[in-house]
Amino acid sequence: MVWGSIKKKFDTMFSSESGVELGEDYVELEADLKDQHSKVLVKPYTLTKYEDIKMVLNSVREGNTISILNIGPLKEKDITELKRAIDKIKKTVEANEGDIAGFGENFLVVTPSFAKVERGNATPAEGEPTAAPEEGTEEL
Repeated sequence: MVWGSIKKKFDTMFSSESGVELGEDYVELEADLKDQHSKVLVKPYTLTKYEDIKMVLNSVREGNTISILNIGPLKEKDITELKRAIDKIKKTVEANEGDIAGFGENFLVVTPSFAKVERGNATPAEGEPTAAPEEGTEEL
């Protein structure tokens, strides 16, 4: 008896204030999906100074962007700053369980946790077709 009156109070209070519909045995809530990232973004970056890595680090932390970095300008300008920048990016990628690999002499690919970079020295799993290794892919 007491339980029924309490239930009626809650039914009236919740259905009028929040727009949530209450059934007899369950509560139905609307899912808020507008903050979900449903697409992957591939974004190019050019590193000309150490501070340019901030945008790359933010992309890694967000976890939905595959970054392609042109490190050529920073490499020509200051190799010490380049090494420092790559170390910082690498630590952030590892902390976020992503992957990083070099392509050629002037490019890096940085991926979030859901993507891995296939390297030329990787052995294919059983049943996978063998392909020629990508030239210029290297472990960082």
